[in-house]
Amino acid sequence: MVFWEGYVSDELMGTFAPIVLYWVYAGFYHLLPPLDRYRLHTRRDEETKNLVPFSTVVKGVLLQQLVQAIVALFLSDMLAITLQLTATASASGVIVQPSIPKQILQIAIAMFVMDTWQYFVHRYMHQNKFLYRHIHSQHHRLVVPYAIGALYNHPIEGLLLDTVGGAISYLVSGMTARTAAVFFCFAVVKTVDDHCGLWLPGNIFHIFFQNNTAYHDIHHQLQGLKYNYSQPFFSIWDKLLGTYMPFDLVKRPKGGFEARLAKE
Repeated sequence: MVFWEGYVSDELMGTFAPIVLYWVYAGFYHLLPPLDRYRLHTRRDEETKNLVPFSTVVKGVLLQQLVQAIVALFLSDMLAITLQLTATASASGVIVQPSIPKQILQIAIAMFVMDTWQYFVHRYMHQNKFLYRHIHSQHHRLVVPYAIGALYNHPIEGLLLDTVGGAISYLVSGMTARTAAVFFCFAVVKTVDDHCGLWLPGNIFHIFFQNNTAYHDIHHQLQGLKYNYSQPFFSIWDKLLGTYMPFDLVKRPKGGFEARLAKE
């Protein structure tokens, strides 16, 4: 059936394109020269403060992505069966894609929904001592974040934050699988950039998003653990619920920048 074939191809793209893009974009950052004058932490800090070796981080990210892909494909198959009965299709059985303005609106809704879900789940993982100790603390072993470690999480956290959050965003926004693939790729690139540890001139995410690399770096600092939970797009919930930590971006004497808490 044409409808089924079209949905499955979009479903596969939505599952695997973000994974491929993650390694392409994070790998790009990893292969850059040191760029000490743009780093938020020194290379020595990265070597001495992080509590987990690079090889373990790579294995952890691959494991999480494997688990997420399996679960996402299973959920997508269940959803596809439902959509066969409800989706809008042309006479040929091909899914009709919404207009560009409507897709943009759907992506904006999905961004807000994902931000809302991730804020409250993320915050609860910090407040619940059991969840923090056994699950979320894995991500904070990277005291000095870097791009490839953006998704270094416990697999359960990956499922709760990303897979479930993505599914809810997809369903609430009403987007098609093809639009969802674009949205998930955008979310992955934004997440990698938030953890890259570099304050590069002209970075479009730094220009258009207050929730950016320096904003999230505050959360990884010991004094900022209970602040700046919002991810990956906006800072709305932090500001509304009193968990926003303002910061100053100051130049280090020996090069680079430091995201320094405005109130300590």
